[in-house]
Amino acid sequence: MLDEYRGIPRQAQLLVFLSAVPSVALGWLTTDISYYLTTVQGVPTFWGGLTISMFGLAVVASSIPLGILADRVGRRKMLILGNIAQGGSLLGFALTTNVGLLVLFGIAEGVGEAAFAVSLSALIADRAGDAKRTSAFSLGFFVNWIGMALGAALTNFVVVVADSELFALLGLASVVVTPIALGVTDTPHLTGPRRRILPKESGRVLKKYGVYAACIGLGSGFFVTLMTQWFKGRYGVANYTSGNVLVFSYFVTAGVILLAPRLAQRLGTAKAIVATQALATVIMLGVPSSPTFAISGTIYVVRVFLMNLGNPLGQSLLMGLVSPDERGAASGLVAVANRLPNALTALPGLILIGAGQYYYPFYFAAVLYAIAITWFWLAFRREKLPEEDKNARMPSRPSWKDSLTPVESPQP
Repeated sequence: MLDEYRGIPRQAQLLVFLSAVPSVALGWLTTDISYYLTTVQGVPTFWGGLTISMFGLAVVASSIPLGILADRVGRRKMLILGNIAQGGSLLGFALTTNVGLLVLFGIAEGVGEAAFAVSLSALIADRAGDAKRTSAFSLGFFVNWIGMALGAALTNFVVVVADSELFALLGLASVVVTPIALGVTDTPHLTGPRRRILPKESGRVLKKYGVYAACIGLGSGFFVTLMTQWFKGRYGVANYTSGNVLVFSYFVTAGVILLAPRLAQRLGTAKAIVATQALATVIMLGVPSSPTFAISGTIYVVRVFLMNLGNPLGQSLLMGLVSPDERGAASGLVAVANRLPNALTALPGLILIGAGQYYYPFYFAAVLYAIAITWFWLAFRREKLPEEDKNARMPSRPSWKDSLTPVESPQP
């Protein structure tokens, strides 16, 4: 089962391991930040909510420009700066209760996360190569899910270690591991004018993939981030209990994701994504109709790992089809296409849950998922990655770097 992970280039492995600590930190942040700001630090609810909102808005607003900038000035540089910004912001949360500074740290955390994420995806694709790109992304998603699970599980240890101390420790750890990035060769950045701000060569792929990502984001927003409230309303289960189920789903998903390269080899990348997400959508309909929390929670865990099994395959497909020198911008565009619609449907989902309409968030999500999966199949069923077919259709125009002078030459 793990044969596909042998031979992943060392620099791609370094990038995956670099992401481990930031993943733990992000899991902790997203789980504890609202409680920490308002209850532990005593920040007024308005300012706590504003800090969290600015964090999310900063990720969305900065992903595209930072992706474009990473392609221009160097992806490793952007990765390093993003990781330092993430870790430094966590340290800031631990050291101050000044509401103005907290809002600034929230913005810096969002910008840092965006810079790190868009640069990491592009660099992994660069350093893994065609033959091991899917395996490298699968390993990266495995580490990410484990890290997020561990970060979320840290809430069980705040009775031993104070919240502020965990913020400081995780922030410091994120900064300390940054030098790992120095072991990775940067993608050569390019000089000379660029006529278009957004990617031109990869536009065909990005338009199709963006529609798919947006529909998935719209569907997920109705319930994914609201599951603790949903379980409490539907079955009267305490947040602590349902939270542990969600953490368990992270660990299960991490393990199952390791099967993604083998699945892609047997079915083809596009077919594997469609098959797993279609099955997840059908199974998801059993979550609200289950008579007990135990059954519903079990079905939800299955839904989580099936739906996310295709994520590393989708990332590999995207990075394989877009022009190599536009990978940072492509990562940013797709991130916004997914996260912005996701945020838009969270409020309607919360309103439905508050009104006791526990079935409708899943029904609306299922319709949007079905549209996304159908669109994806129609758009990508004939697309093959270089490792699948030497005659695969790739962006037709020559790379714009061919007409420019690299600042540095790529190293083997």
